[in-house]
Amino acid sequence: MKKGTKFIVISSILAAISVLVKIYHDTNFFKVQPFKIQTKKLSKGSSFSILQLSDIHNKVFLNNNEMLLNKVNQLDADVIVLTGDLIDRKTRELSHVFHLIEKLVEINPRVYFVSGNHEWDNSIREKLFDGLHARGVKLLDNKSQTITVANTRLTILGVADFTTQHADLDVAMQNMEQTDYTILLSHAPDISWMLAKTPIDVTLSGHTHGGQIRLPFIGAIVAPGQGYFPSLDKGLYPMKNGKYVYVDSGVGTTWFPIRFLNQSQMSLIKIVGE
Repeated sequence: MKKGTKFIVISSILAAISVLVKIYHDTNFFKVQPFKIQTKKLSKGSSFSILQLSDIHNKVFLNNNEMLLNKVNQLDADVIVLTGDLIDRKTRELSHVFHLIEKLVEINPRVYFVSGNHEWDNSIREKLFDGLHARGVKLLDNKSQTITVANTRLTILGVADFTTQHADLDVAMQNMEQTDYTILLSHAPDISWMLAKTPIDVTLSGHTHGGQIRLPFIGAIVAPGQGYFPSLDKGLYPMKNGKYVYVDSGVGTTWFPIRFLNQSQMSLIKIVGE
């Protein structure tokens, strides 16, 4: 074999191995994505934190999620939100997800959930919803709840999945007070076009998986509901009047069980008074 050919073959093998290692890492090891949002609705120096887990799709990390749960405990967020697709549409056994939920509620009893499209596509969704309620999770499909966090009134709104036409934002907003700091949980970011004239401060979404597979300088190739090269694929998107939409790229996978250049993640959102 000529030296040039040998070099190309060896380089190709090493590149393929590197890609496979990266895929395994991004799919099976999670990270924490922190970011901060400032608001005048909180007094200067005050703050609270929200831990968002989205699109778990019944995924179980090593040791029955022990490492993930230890990280949740360490982060010590004021509120935990689950923004849909806790299970996959093919899920038929709920023991893993119920174990995860029981441990999350032990860590923090303030756990809130809204449904995603995979819940609505799954015939055992009512069993899931009943099980979440029985374990202390607050289901916020087209509902709201106001709590006090860090001496601040926080209203958490939720809508059922928008893409399967179960969302009712008007109903969810019925008990809102415009002076409260308000967070909307919506599995799909597609609802963002409805938010411009509302007093909602930040919307937390998932659904896109960040594309699951991303390319350098391009980002997501495709995302559900948005098609190729989506505009709302991952990250924080400023809107008018100091409002934001945040799209979490999620914990699990669906269709193809891989991630590439888009590591599994949970998000830690810190709301800070200015």
